Amino acid sequence: MNPEADGPGSPPLGAAVKEVAERASAIFRLEVELATLELQRKGRAFGLGIGFAAGALVVALYMGGFFFATIAAAIATALPTWAALLIVTGLLLLIAGALAALAVARFKRSTPPLPEQAITEAKLTTEALKINGR
Repeated sequence: MNPEADGPGSPPLGAAVKEVAERASAIFRLEVELATLELQRKGRAFGLGIGFAAGALVVALYMGGFFFATIAAAIATALPTWAALLIVTGLLLLIAGALAALAVARFKRSTPPLPEQAITEAKLTTEALKINGR
């Protein structure tokens, strides 16, 4: 490179490199700031979503209670109130028992939390390598 080809008024190469590095650093800082602001905005939106979901869950739980009270009231038109409530309570007990039995079966199927198939395959591979290595 010929330094005279740049012209008498152009800055030296070192100053140009320094300016490019400073601008790149400023752009990087701005990108980090933009990413931080975007994550904060998304975090607030996510937090609000969690709050709305929790509110919906609470309302759904109350709705379930009123649903079963409605069933008991409907049965109470034909039977005494205590019998209607007892029937609904028994129905809920049966549903809870069935769900608990399903949960226990799933827990038993998933324990111990070991990758049994992968362990078996690793043992077979080790044995095959030992046989081929002899």
